[in-house]
Amino acid sequence: MPLELLLILVVGGISAIALLLHLSGRSQPKVMTEPEAREAWFRQFPENPVVDLTLAKDGHAALIQTADGSAPLGLVWSFGADTVARFLEGAKLSPCQQGLQLRLADFSAPTVQLHLGQAEAALWQELIEGPSSPQPRKQEV
Repeated sequence: MPLELLLILVVGGISAIALLLHLSGRSQPKVMTEPEAREAWFRQFPENPVVDLTLAKDGHAALIQTADGSAPLGLVWSFGADTVARFLEGAKLSPCQQGLQLRLADFSAPTVQLHLGQAEAALWQELIEGPSSPQPRKQEV
């Protein structure tokens, strides 16, 4: 078989498979429920049980509070048809147009873009950063 024909068949076959997967809906990001988010966390961190969970309205991310109060918060998010979970230790948070952007101290998942509404992004930012302490008032003399 000529190399040119083989190349056309391979490229055409891979393209057809990708198109079929996309048309059948298998390229959509996973939408999680609370039990699925807990299960996704438990798959990667079975030694850190979930105490509290805040699920994003679109179901593509969940903020995790573990039983170990000294441990940082965790995050589970959709990565294609699967999920990824990481602790937010050393994460740098910045607001962006679509919601929030997290820069993690993890080379395997350096940046996570969370698509959140404005009110939801403000809530998540407060949960991740903690409540900001009020500035002390100056006493008038």
